[in-house]
Amino acid sequence: MSTPHSSSPPLHRLLSASADAVQAVRDGHSLTDWLGRCAADLRPGAQALSFTVLRRLGVVQALRPRLAPKAPPPRVDALLVTALALLLPGDDFYAEHTLVDQAVEAARRRTPKQAGFVNAVLRRFLRERDALVDSLKDDPVATWNHPRWWQEQVQRDWPDHWQALLTANQQRPPMTLRVNPAQGSTEHYLKRLTDAGIAAAPAGELWPQALVLDEPRPVQALPGFAEGDASVQDASAQLAAPLLLGHLKPQDLSPGEAWPLLGEGARVLDACSAPGGKTAHLQELAGNRLDLLALDTDAKRLERVRENLERMQLSARVKAADARNTASWWDGQPLDAILLDAPCSASGIVRRHPDVRWLRRATDIAALAQIQSELLDALWPLLKPGGRMLYATCSVFKAEGQDQIDAFLQRHGDARLRLFTRGAGHLLPLADNASQHPPRGAAAVTDGFFYALLQKLPSA
Repeated sequence: MSTPHSSSPPLHRLLSASADAVQAVRDGHSLTDWLGRCAADLRPGAQALSFTVLRRLGVVQALRPRLAPKAPPPRVDALLVTALALLLPGDDFYAEHTLVDQAVEAARRRTPKQAGFVNAVLRRFLRERDALVDSLKDDPVATWNHPRWWQEQVQRDWPDHWQALLTANQQRPPMTLRVNPAQGSTEHYLKRLTDAGIAAAPAGELWPQALVLDEPRPVQALPGFAEGDASVQDASAQLAAPLLLGHLKPQDLSPGEAWPLLGEGARVLDACSAPGGKTAHLQELAGNRLDLLALDTDAKRLERVRENLERMQLSARVKAADARNTASWWDGQPLDAILLDAPCSASGIVRRHPDVRWLRRATDIAALAQIQSELLDALWPLLKPGGRMLYATCSVFKAEGQDQIDAFLQRHGDARLRLFTRGAGHLLPLADNASQHPPRGAAAVTDGFFYALLQKLPSA
């Protein structure tokens, strides 16, 4: 059972901050954005607690009305939901009496007249916890902690894996590094981590630059991070650059396929580049010899792209623009390659962003698929004959993956889908995925992703 460190903020402040984070999500705001504005001393603890609450939001939002049929004011309700989630069977963050006392203290400071009510609800829950939790066993949202429409979408797309996928979203993700080959081999960096007292293991043969840490660490603790010796990037995301550039092993290609390296000086577009991990990886693998343009609609997020490139001592032209509006940024010269990491539901990275499932609506998927389709159609004419485009989404929904590409191929007769035995198509975040080799029985190494590599056929 863990207790707060002596230098940590008081638990009542962390509970209050976590409740505010949860309420922000319920109001439709991104947890990442909220945490960015959170006081620095509260941020790590508030993030850890709010992640846990959001992974259990389905069950606690069903529990609260059974404990208090009349909804309390939103700030009180958010505090109750937060405390209830941390009192559920499972991870024991704090002793029960400590958690209740500190939740009541938080209520005194937030809404003084409601402190007695909060105390009564939480103590009743502890008395009746087993029966209350058991009463929700037929509630699918409480059981799986995902909205009903999300569950139904996953069931339709992956009828043999839907339960495993929903369960995987409840796990804490690993922290994965991408080693910069210009600064030394992966094996050498692994030794540097070991010497620094940081346990790690290779992610697997498919990801030669990837190391998975046994426990997450602040980037400041990583050897040579500030100098660009390594970056933080999920293993699935590390497949984009080698797929586009041709850094593949023969066994990764389907029989009869060949995929040449992209040449020095190739004109490459990263169409939706922020925060810049894939942008940097492209130049990292190409020895900084690509003529690379990084676009994004969000000028503020492009600062992250610039920071990533500067830390890695890499170069690219960076421009704020909507890739669909080609007249605003394209110079008219055909491109050799395009990376289109398209806006999507983020349904493949829910374990890293547990708020996503509660922020999305069923209608969002069709709207996002329309944007993806518009991007594909706008960018395809910019490729020279023989050029290549890698379409990517961090989604497990087929509407944003294979269905999207099937429709694109119907519209564009000059497009060919290149085939691979592994590392492309829908990559599911499951530990028993045949293409994954989790270290020491860990959860799935990778997030959920989709990749499709398209080649433009020469003109007749």
